[in-house]
Amino acid sequence: VQLQAFGGGLVQAGGSLRLSCAASGRTFSSYTTGWFRQAPGKEREFVAAITWNGGNTSYADSVKGRFTISRDNAKNTVYLQMNSLKPEDTAVYYCAARQSIVVVTFAAHYRYWGQGTLVTVSS
Repeated sequence: VQLQAFGGGLVQAGGSLRLSCAASGRTFSSYTTGWFRQAPGKEREFVAAITWNGGNTSYADSVKGRFTISRDNAKNTVYLQMNSLKPEDTAVYYCAARQSIVVVTFAAHYRYWGQGTLVTVSS
């Protein structure tokens, strides 16, 4: 499966962005999908994940209550709604997918990755 992440940009602190992860190549509806981010000089970290049917989600503590992951399997797309953005949310955001029926939070467990989209939050 091929993934393409888009929707990043420059936003002021307190603002919102919605990232999209569009999939092609295989039946995306059978894949658990996650969002990860990597800030300059830091390791890639887990942000959020959602199971193939949207029945289960998981979030990093740093984004709970501010970010929401969702999916539309009819459109082969997973979304990350980001509200109340903070400067520390600045990073390149990646989407990833793997065949699974459970939420997956470890980057090493994902097989497919998108190219990343840059989110910059100014103070």
